[in-house]
Amino acid sequence: MKEDFLHYLWKFKKFDTLHLKTCNQEEITISNVGQYLELAGPDFFNAQITIGNQKWAGNVEIHLKSSDWYVHHHEKDAGYENVILHVVWEHDSEIFRSDNSEIPVLELKNYISSTTLNNYQKLVTPKSWIFCEKQLKEIPEFTLNNWKERLFFERLERKSKPILELLESTNNDWETVLFCHLAKNFGLNTNGETFLKIAKSIPFSVIRKECFEVENLEALLFGAAGLLDAEKEDTYFKDLKFRYFYLLHKYQIEKNFIEPVQFFKHRPDNFPTIRLSQLANLFHKQQNLFSKINGLNVVDSIYEIFNVSVTPYWETHYQFDKESPKKKKQLSKSFIDLLILNTIIPLQFAYAKSMGKEASEDLITVLNDVEPENNSIVEKFSSFGIKAKNAFETQSLLELKNEYCNKSKCLDCAIGMELLKNY
Repeated sequence: MKEDFLHYLWKFKKFDTLHLKTCNQEEITISNVGQYLELAGPDFFNAQITIGNQKWAGNVEIHLKSSDWYVHHHEKDAGYENVILHVVWEHDSEIFRSDNSEIPVLELKNYISSTTLNNYQKLVTPKSWIFCEKQLKEIPEFTLNNWKERLFFERLERKSKPILELLESTNNDWETVLFCHLAKNFGLNTNGETFLKIAKSIPFSVIRKECFEVENLEALLFGAAGLLDAEKEDTYFKDLKFRYFYLLHKYQIEKNFIEPVQFFKHRPDNFPTIRLSQLANLFHKQQNLFSKINGLNVVDSIYEIFNVSVTPYWETHYQFDKESPKKKKQLSKSFIDLLILNTIIPLQFAYAKSMGKEASEDLITVLNDVEPENNSIVEKFSSFGIKAKNAFETQSLLELKNEYCNKSKCLDCAIGMELLKNY
């Protein structure tokens, strides 16, 4: 038994409300269960309850046991003085306010049907992957589709927070924000934070001014990454190194220590050298990039904008001084899809939010045309009958697994609520 189940029961009145009595045998009539705000303080605010012949307006606190009141030290917190009813599963101790008046107690286990309790036990009994894996096919399509949409926007809300924080620190320069977040996602999981630090270490005003010479952009990125710190005989290496220190002097940029980029465990096409060159070529080819992609809801147009490769040197190299067979090394469609999911869509959402605009339909339209992601979570849902048709649905499933299933938030989940109702 968990407290969140008691919250669910009280919030939706999933108990016999016609014959309620306190542990002191006073009749209880619930006019309003109150607001469930999930904030510090009592669980439900501004409830309206009649106890005996007295109508009360105030707060409701919920615990598994009455004695939990003291375990949580509520007797020392003035915020609990206005509790009018203590709802518990098991009553094991009287509770008093500071004026020595006793707080009425409702022992909820006496008013719950065995069916409701059995349904809850079925829902939260551990399975092999998630609690409801064997019942997923029973969920009505309408319920599932509505829940997927809400999950998708919850995910975007989380992803937009660091974007809006960075926006504030850059004086509302969306082009700078885009540069930083693209850099982070070009670095993937291993080098993402390092690439972000690299991007932040270079004033975007310098990127704007030097974007017409791709070698200068490479010099700035490679130099900030520490890839030009060594001594090598390679002619291109020497050229980039000369450009880098010239640009540092020209723009009075202070060279900061940034942890080394990682090559280990990467396929060669994901080496930081290749990804930094592609990033440099993107900003060489596409000036005012944010203005071009913001509001775009046609996937093919996005693919066209991100149709970039590496500079000629990197067509025959993965590292300095080591020649390899020639390969163009364009951004792949699957990599651009990752950029759409992790950078473009979150930025479009954050921009619309900052401007007080509604962009929901356009964002879903874009992801409906992007191939579904291929990962273990998506595959597992598919094995249980929830097959994703596009990236919009895979993003929703990732949010469901990571933010609800993994955290056992079944009673906050539309699927869990449906199953609890319909078992």
